[in-house]
Amino acid sequence: MRDQAEDEAFTLLPDLAVRPLGGSVIWANDEFFAEKENLINPGPARYQPSTFGHKGQIYDGWETRRHRGQSGEDFAIVRLGIPGVIRGIVVDTAWFTGNYPPEVSVSALEIEDHPPGEAIAARADWVELVDRSPVTGDSRNYFAVENEQRWTHVRLTMHPDGGVARLRVHGEGRPDPRLLGLGPLDLAALENGALVLDCSNRFYSSPNQLLYPGPARSMGEGWETARRRDEDNDWVRIRLAGPGLIRLAELDTSYFLGNSPGAARLTGRTNDGTELELLPRTALQPDTRHRFPVAPMAASVEEVRLDIYPDGGLARLRLYGELGG
Repeated sequence: MRDQAEDEAFTLLPDLAVRPLGGSVIWANDEFFAEKENLINPGPARYQPSTFGHKGQIYDGWETRRHRGQSGEDFAIVRLGIPGVIRGIVVDTAWFTGNYPPEVSVSALEIEDHPPGEAIAARADWVELVDRSPVTGDSRNYFAVENEQRWTHVRLTMHPDGGVARLRVHGEGRPDPRLLGLGPLDLAALENGALVLDCSNRFYSSPNQLLYPGPARSMGEGWETARRRDEDNDWVRIRLAGPGLIRLAELDTSYFLGNSPGAARLTGRTNDGTELELLPRTALQPDTRHRFPVAPMAASVEEVRLDIYPDGGLARLRLYGELGG
């Protein structure tokens, strides 16, 4: 019998479909009761009893009308904010108790360029990642995925109808190979293939948010640790988009005022395990985008460790450079 912790382990990876990463629900065959866009909203679904609109109880999710015994399924298509390899999917039916779908399936496509949603919906070459499977209401339903292909779109199908609050698509970003090598690259960006490997503490928020695109809009969109009561310090390890030479490091403490770290240090690791100091222990200021040039490197690095002293939070980490070297 599988351990529940094993089934849920993939949720530590970033959600490639979530709206703050640029995800979009581009098509649905029906959204009569509740809008398809709710599927990828950040945070848990909310519910307020006895809040009725013109079409019935208002749900923070995607809900279709009843099929009344007629054949067919309902489906929605999500364009991933960050295309990549999918490790697991969560179909969250929070607050849907008498109106959740009895079964769901999930399929995927890799598409170049940006065709309209109607054209994508009509394609017949969808690859099934989650076979038609039963789900329960008002719960998170976990589905591990074993497939190494890069995907850009996923299709959630409800058999036959009902409502789903959130769709989470956890995995690792993979960049479009056609775009690599065209200019300076953020080697620590999720969208370029970087990934958090481990961290000392994720009490308040996920370290994956350090690697999100765009500026943080609040303290909640960064990485924040609990207060330490010992002599150690907090840290995070990051696998870069690929082995590369880092030229510029940006450590952004925006919105972190009374809880920014006092200092930080960056260390790189080459493919043979050699450690290179990229930034010595350096004082940081609250609510500031710090930019530090990195001295010419003797070799490319494939991992970076960020140490913060002693604890606290950062909004973003950027490591600009180029692949290879």
